[in-house]
Amino acid sequence: MPPQTVNRQWLLARRPEGQVVVDDFRRYDAPLPRPDLAAGEILVRNLMFGFDPAQRGWMDDVASYMPPIGIDEPVRGSAVARVIASANPAYPEGAMVRGLFGWQDFAVAARAGEADPVPIAPGVAPEEALGVLGAASLTAYVGMLDVGRLGAGDCVLVSGAAGAVGSIAVQVARLHGARVIGIAGGPEKCRWLIEDYGADAVIDYHNEDIRARLRTLAPGGIDLFFDNVGGATLEAGIAHIGRFGRIILCGAIAGYNDERPAPGPRNLMRLISQRAEMRGFILLDHLDRVPMAMNQLGQWVRGGDIRYRADIQYGFEAVPETFLRLFSGASQGKQLLRIDGTE
Repeated sequence: MPPQTVNRQWLLARRPEGQVVVDDFRRYDAPLPRPDLAAGEILVRNLMFGFDPAQRGWMDDVASYMPPIGIDEPVRGSAVARVIASANPAYPEGAMVRGLFGWQDFAVAARAGEADPVPIAPGVAPEEALGVLGAASLTAYVGMLDVGRLGAGDCVLVSGAAGAVGSIAVQVARLHGARVIGIAGGPEKCRWLIEDYGADAVIDYHNEDIRARLRTLAPGGIDLFFDNVGGATLEAGIAHIGRFGRIILCGAIAGYNDERPAPGPRNLMRLISQRAEMRGFILLDHLDRVPMAMNQLGQWVRGGDIRYRADIQYGFEAVPETFLRLFSGASQGKQLLRIDGTE
């Protein structure tokens, strides 16, 4: 194909109000990045995007662990890219890397003050680098073992259990000898949890009452609750937390598109009576654990101990619609998009 003459971008056109929609984004053709890189910088061409619910929070103008995405800036998001020019010996031309390169064809990375791109080992496919060996799986691993202090014999509850983070959290718990209950939406995703991911029991929140099912499935209480959902699901988990139980707050997708924060949970007194703890965490605070976690996840994948799904869409023009799949229930595993015209 002929050389590309513009840097296609998807910009944040406005702050979403409630449910994020396609019109919150704007397509723009920017000039190609200049090839005269500063020392240490690299120029990359994106090949595949990864989508995460956390991106929705970055679109709001609120203080958080990362600054808000600016209006008319490329939407921040993870990508796998190839280095096409380099002023950094750690990233030679032709190398594959992963980083927050944004919704655009080209990006200058490894700038001073920014997180370093992550090299991708030969033989690792882009969908693996963004999926089972990416940030979502590392989050599940660290959240379960380091933050949640998972123990053999624990009764573990995972919400959002069929998603990119939740499905790995289920399998990490299973591999460490825990009894695992997963919460997901719909019969198909619940079937995955049992047949593919090894959960001991499932709750279909579309068709079942979570509290009633927990009374049956966990009469002795939950030892560890890994929550990706928030809202009423979090409240149900608190209601069934066991004595000295741990609740790990990884995400709150149920409320990401709320125009106003929902009240609650209303039953926090349960934490006192059960002497339980509830803690939020972010992978950025545990980066020292990433090399070891990636090595262990890689061993499990190669040994067939961990299974995963990748939902790959295609074409740069489909980026906003692909992001919205995260919030409609359409996503069937880790949500990815392969950019058209790339290898």
